[in-house]
Order: sequence, then C-alpha cells, then structure tokens
Amino acid sequence: MIARRWHGRVPASKAEEYLRLMRDVGLADYRSTEGNRGAWCLHRHDGDVVDVEMFTLWENLEAIGRYAGDDLLKAKYYDFDRDFLLELEPEVTHFEVIES
Repeated sequence: MIARRWHGRVPASKAEEYLRLMRDVGLADYRSTEGNRGAWCLHRHDGDVVDVEMFTLWENLEAIGRYAGDDLLKAKYYDFDRDFLLELEPEVTHFEVIES
C-alpha cells in the first residue's frame, strides 16, 4: 500500500469554504478512484493561515496513476484551488505503508 500526502495553505478567512470544497469535491474524487483505500482532509490553524493536508491510501502506484495521471509526483489541482491557496506546491510525497 502507498500513502500520498499533499499540502496546501489557505488564508484563515477562506478556510471554511475551502475545507467544504475539499470535502465535497476532493475527497469524493479520491474515493471514487478505483484502488483508493481511504482519504482524509487534515487541517490546522496557524495564526492567519490554515495548513491543509490531503492524506490518501492507495493499493499501488497504478491506482495513484488512475487519479493523478502519468506523473505520479505532480500535484493535482482543481479549478477552484487558485482562488484559495497561497501557493501551488508542485509535488506530493509518497510513502510505503507497513500493514499489520
């Protein structure tokens, strides 16, 4: 199993709307992809900024490719992201998962 982590930062004033979009659009997109084993939106306030982490689990790299496309490390952004994010990080991070 592979874990995929994406990070973004939004102004606190826009966080509520952005988190709603990530719940309704982002998590639904992840979870509807064949091979996705789970998806979570983590967030924390840090002053005037909210850090957002999308944490997903995947059966294998092929499953990630069904979601992300050919460049597995390239971050996937939605049309609304530019209206909220302070920067667009170019890549995500993958981790191998030890299952028990």
